[in-house]
Order: sequence, then C-alpha cells, then structure tokens
Amino acid sequence: MTFFQKAWRAVALLTMLSFVSGFAECYKPVTNNRLPNNIRTIAVPAFQNNAIRYKIETRFTDAVIRELIHRGRDVRVQSETEGADAVIDGVIKNFGFTGVLLDSSGRARIFEVTINAAVTVRDQRENHVLYDNQNFTFRGDFEFASDPRTFFNEEDPAVQRIARQFAESVVSTLINGFGVNNAR
Repeated sequence: MTFFQKAWRAVALLTMLSFVSGFAECYKPVTNNRLPNNIRTIAVPAFQNNAIRYKIETRFTDAVIRELIHRGRDVRVQSETEGADAVIDGVIKNFGFTGVLLDSSGRARIFEVTINAAVTVRDQRENHVLYDNQNFTFRGDFEFASDPRTFFNEEDPAVQRIARQFAESVVSTLINGFGVNNAR
C-alpha cells in the first residue's frame, strides 16, 4: 500500500469520525412530557365528521392515538372518556380538493387537499380546557397519472399524510408544552 493510499484512508476515517461525533447529539428522544402531573390517562374518542367525507374522522382519530402511543411517555391512551384524566375532542370541519396544475390537455393533473379541523384538550379532573385550537388547517397534494392504465387514486394516501401531520402537531403541543394557545 502506498503512502497516498494510507493517507487517503486516514483522512476518510477522520472525516467519518468527525461527522459521527458531531451529529451524535442532534436527535434527543422525548424523555419527559410537560403534561400536568395529574394526567396519566388520555381519552381520544372518535372525532366528529362535519366534512361529510367517508371515514376521514377515523383516519384522524387513529393517527392521534398512534402518535400518543408512540411519543407519550407514561401515558395510557383509551377511546372511552370514562375514567380518563384528559380528553382530546376533535372535529373535521371541512374537506376540499382543487386542481392546482393542468396538463397540456387542460385537465387537472395535480390536486391540493385542504382539511380544516378543530381540537380541544380538556382536563376532566380539574374541569378546565388545557388547549383549544378551532382552526387547524393542513394541506397536501397528489397527482393523477396521465395513463389511465396505471391509474391509482392518490387522494387516500394524501389524506393519510395530512392525518399524520395533524397528529404530530397535536401531540407535540401536548408533550412539549401548550405554548400560546394555552387556554388555562
């Protein structure tokens, strides 16, 4: 092995070690939450669907439950409000999609999905609202295939992505503190 090959390997190794050691502290998992100490059980009943879109409330409810289970430390999640310390009530207020990009034939090719929702978190033990946001707005887009033989309706995956974003936002607000929308 020549001197240059050895030097190149040493430089590559040092570069790799500097990247690994430099980014080791970038991600820190949630080790505690900032929920009030008396909240150990959170109920997430089925969201209401005022948007009249089939099963959209189920997707949002399931996404919030999954995110709470994934990120909520020492918190029990249930669907019944009976016996829960706090309740997350949600309403899907509006669902819409519009064409945002046309193809050469004048047909809509890319659509934007917009979902408006409301969420309220109530402390049932203390009987007060912990968090209230009546105007969550989330957007996502999807594309129709130009070839009808390869058609796949991308609307449902777009709604799933929006539901995950919604759940991440709600649970982050609960876990990391209530911020400016704290209704207390």
